[in-house]
Amino acid sequence: MEQHTEQHQRIVSTLLGKSCMKQDVHHRTIAFYKELKEELEQLVARLSEATQGKDERLAMHYRDRGEFGCEARIAGDMIIFHMHTNVFRLDQGHSLWRTSYLEDDETRGYFGVINVFNFLNDSFKYNRERDMGYLVARIFLNREGHFFVQGKKQLGFLYNDLVNAVMDRAQLRSILESVALHVLEFDLLAPPYDQVNQVTVSEMNELRSAPVSTGKRLGFRFQSDDDVQG
Repeated sequence: MEQHTEQHQRIVSTLLGKSCMKQDVHHRTIAFYKELKEELEQLVARLSEATQGKDERLAMHYRDRGEFGCEARIAGDMIIFHMHTNVFRLDQGHSLWRTSYLEDDETRGYFGVINVFNFLNDSFKYNRERDMGYLVARIFLNREGHFFVQGKKQLGFLYNDLVNAVMDRAQLRSILESVALHVLEFDLLAPPYDQVNQVTVSEMNELRSAPVSTGKRLGFRFQSDDDVQG
């Protein structure tokens, strides 16, 4: 019988341990994302029903963008949810590693991730390809269904109890409603005058585009915003 080296045995052990665990996380995330799509479609339907007949300008729609994407238009905003296909280990410096939940089993610190982006609906309607969207939240889910959310303002502190928080339909509905509320309250700001006081002839000739890129915040970076929690 062939004698396997120590390295070979370690490879097999890693495959059967860490690699299988990551598959567990991935499949848990896929199942969760399917539920997210269903709940998002229902949220859009509820909002459409609640505003129907009150102001026809308040357009709502849900669209499935394929296996890893979906979107909701809520009035002038577009919210896009994207499931990452990979599994991520929580950054070693994160405070959650000091909890007994992760100290007892470090495999609980591996997560599937759903990214949530906010765009202006007009950016897509008028094909303004230079307009900017913003990462407003990231949903982290481990193989046991425990989760936390990193995000802007209330999204960063309402859902940060990984140890006790287990994802279910009620939690999911609450997260989606919090995302919608945050996006609606996140206003479009005019950029500084000196930042937009020059445009090219080419830009002005792009009839379907704005002569300058448009976004709710200019210079936004998720990881450095002061009001990002997590």
